[in-house]
Amino acid sequence: MSLPERSVERAAFLRELKRVLPEEALLSDPEDLRPFECDALAAYTVLPWIAVLPETVEQVRAVLRLCHSQNVPVVARGAGTGLSGGALPVADGVLLSLAKFDRILEIDPANRMARVQPGVRNLAISEAAAPFGLYYAPDPSSQVACTIGGNVAENSGGVHCLKYGLTVHNVLQVSLLTVEGEPLTLGSLGLDGPGYDLLALINGSEGLLGVIVEVVVKLLPVPETARTLLAAFSSIEAAGDAVAAVIGAGLVPAGLEMMDNLTLRATENFVHAGYPIDAAAVVLCEMDGMAEQVEAEIARARRVLESHGATEVREARDEAERRKFWAGRKAAFPAVGRIAPDYYCIDGTIPRKRLAAVLGRIGELSEQFGLAVGNVFHAGDGNLHPLILYDASHPGELERAEALGEEILTLCVEVGGTVTGEHGVGIEKLGPMCVQFGAPELRQFHALKAAFDAGGLLNPGKAVPTLMRCAELGRMHVHGGRLPHPELERF
Repeated sequence: MSLPERSVERAAFLRELKRVLPEEALLSDPEDLRPFECDALAAYTVLPWIAVLPETVEQVRAVLRLCHSQNVPVVARGAGTGLSGGALPVADGVLLSLAKFDRILEIDPANRMARVQPGVRNLAISEAAAPFGLYYAPDPSSQVACTIGGNVAENSGGVHCLKYGLTVHNVLQVSLLTVEGEPLTLGSLGLDGPGYDLLALINGSEGLLGVIVEVVVKLLPVPETARTLLAAFSSIEAAGDAVAAVIGAGLVPAGLEMMDNLTLRATENFVHAGYPIDAAAVVLCEMDGMAEQVEAEIARARRVLESHGATEVREARDEAERRKFWAGRKAAFPAVGRIAPDYYCIDGTIPRKRLAAVLGRIGELSEQFGLAVGNVFHAGDGNLHPLILYDASHPGELERAEALGEEILTLCVEVGGTVTGEHGVGIEKLGPMCVQFGAPELRQFHALKAAFDAGGLLNPGKAVPTLMRCAELGRMHVHGGRLPHPELERF
């Protein structure tokens, strides 16, 4: 779907916005718009045409109706912590910030659920539920800042997603407004709801189908106990094999994470988590639940790790050390940011059994492109996060980093994986989407988008590539001998 054409003049549109929004909710000066020019994928920036910060559902509805009537694109934004350019503004569109939608509306301990606005921070939900012995399970590394609305948009996970699932597994209901400003409530507070599962459709839809204004999430009891092992390995391939072995042994850790030497060194210097900096890789393996069950599972996990090449396995001595282990893992991205001017984070997912081979190949690609790569990822579900280090001030390095990233994502698809696990497609992975999906799938994606947003006004140019783009990339899959746009040269 191509970008919509806008004919309305900026001054006239601003006057219309002032009729539905208070003056302090409307930003139009370049210096005020600058904070919204990118998300956490800061390699790409676009200054928005106009930014609005509504604080009521009625104000959001009024903005959407006005934009729809004037054919003006809208990009919804949470905290801007996304890593794929999903909240990148449109130069001739409205950036709709939900930062003021930051209230926890209800904690319902009896039914173990919380009703919150989309701008509520992920961690704030657990903090509010803590007095009742409850918490919200998905815990992205950016949980101190990222918002639940953004989590739904990207279907975020976190270090404990192996056992407790992604956002889609922990959200009961979502209220949203369509591009025309019409309200929809998807999902059910019961065990199941009738009709199509549109709630699952909204999770991971990256702001293409509607603007979220309220979310009801599941809350879980805080586990009785949690114990964490740190295992060191002499090679990253051995660590990858050990991860697969843990799952193969029938264990389901609450968290099973991995870092290579580059990443753990950077993290140790930053956080002082107690990581062995001489190891080629470390694996964090956590079991939680009832004390007796955890005792048995942690012993089994230790045996598996030791029998698969761990040079050292040690358990966190107490809760303080356990928290340090995890603080290091969650600080890995900013830690790597301290040792390189720029980094480019990839988000492919692969079958666990291919971890060792894929990690080895990433090392080869790193040498081939002449760029260092740090590996830190959710090993238990094969969700890779290679961090490609580069310096944007050196001509051509960003382009080289992008090319390396595309090679890694192509590799993920080739081994049976996918181009994104939890960061979303955004603008970053439009090319690799053409590797994973062919024309029939892409046509269905576009048809679904059109069912919600026929004019293509919501977050245009994101998540789903056009068939023309895929043809231009030379990556369009051939199905039944038919190739769309056969007149275009293939590169």
